[in-house]
Amino acid sequence: MRMGLIIVGVIVAALGIAALTGNLDFTRDKEVLKVGELSASVSKQETVPTWAGGIGVLVGLGLVAAGAMRKR
Repeated sequence: MRMGLIIVGVIVAALGIAALTGNLDFTRDKEVLKVGELSASVSKQETVPTWAGGIGVLVGLGLVAAGAMRKR
């Protein structure tokens, strides 16, 4: 359990750092028109907000600290 907290904390912190630097993007598909079987959709590329990255870093560091302080 201790090592699991540390590993999850490092992963969450790494994702948070990626979001802080603006390197964490995702694509959102939105259907804008549907008439019968005809449909049109738009793909929009968005980035994760930097505030979410900051929260991710803090949560990740908290998990690493909790894992390090936990006794066997």
